[in-house]
Amino acid sequence: MDGTGRVLVIACGALAREITALMRVNGWSEVDVTCLPPELHNRPERIPASVANAIRAARARYQQIFVAYADCGTGGELDRVLAAEQVERLPGAHCYEFFATSAAFASLHDAEPGTFYLTDFLVRHYERLVKVGLGLDRHPELANEYFRNYRRVVYLVQAPDEQLKRQAADIATSLGLAYEERQTGYGDLATKLGDVVRRAGATLVIEPPRQASG
Repeated sequence: MDGTGRVLVIACGALAREITALMRVNGWSEVDVTCLPPELHNRPERIPASVANAIRAARARYQQIFVAYADCGTGGELDRVLAAEQVERLPGAHCYEFFATSAAFASLHDAEPGTFYLTDFLVRHYERLVKVGLGLDRHPELANEYFRNYRRVVYLVQAPDEQLKRQAADIATSLGLAYEERQTGYGDLATKLGDVVRRAGATLVIEPPRQASG
């Protein structure tokens, strides 16, 4: 699939903001993005078929397709689909790993396996995806059961934002967990997308995320 031509990125909806930022900063006019619903993470068994359908629907119109998903709880099924379609994906088991990069994430995990990770997206949508998704809005007492084996919250920061940092710290406090921040930027998301765009014949300059205003 090497060569010039447009690139399609089939992405998890949870990455839409970050991919859009990378496209804007780098001027990736050759890249188109289609996002699948982030709610698929609640039903990971549906991710492989959804991705396969998106690839097949786009195959005739794109010389190069890349999938902006990690394994995301599919137990290797997504990789089996992508091998058949001859399409690459992001490295790692989940977004925490590719944002932090594999070596850094392994170090974090080894230091404290009982870690609840947050990203910019999860902080923004914590109420909907975690509190409502797990029923904690109706039964807050369940938090003790869900999080009893956790010891800390680590917020993997993509783009520094003081409001998001305060929200992340408040989440840790509400769960009774220690709190840490790690500035990751876009990690392997930027690196892998950069490789894909480069192979399509575009130039690439990756800049770090900027401090959000306000």
